[in-house]
Amino acid sequence: MQSTMLKCKLHRARVTQVELEYEGSCAIDSRLLESAGIHEYEQIHIYNVTNGERFVTYAIRAEEGSGTVSVNGGAARRAAPGDIIVICAYTALEQQELMNFRPTLVYLDKNNRITHIKNSIPIQAA
Repeated sequence: MQSTMLKCKLHRARVTQVELEYEGSCAIDSRLLESAGIHEYEQIHIYNVTNGERFVTYAIRAEEGSGTVSVNGGAARRAAPGDIIVICAYTALEQQELMNFRPTLVYLDKNNRITHIKNSIPIQAA
């Protein structure tokens, strides 16, 4: 039996642009993709903290070091420049893989620069 697990996330990225007429996808600074372990053309889930929208698309590369996070195509109607989003990718793991599995959690500042990387989320206090 497999479980679907959070593989990685880019936490609190800022949308830098939206391109309604682009072919679709979400263009992400190559450095951010590599840091999180997101592959070009991999399915990603985007959770818009600013407006509550949630949608699925795929990742494409943007210029390395640019800080670009561009929501494109029809998804451009679900985000605006400046919106805070969380970008996640998931993976299916066998039960024996779960014990040693840890996601890659990449935290970003307001300019989409990496502040730190972790592999666990603290227990939420009551």
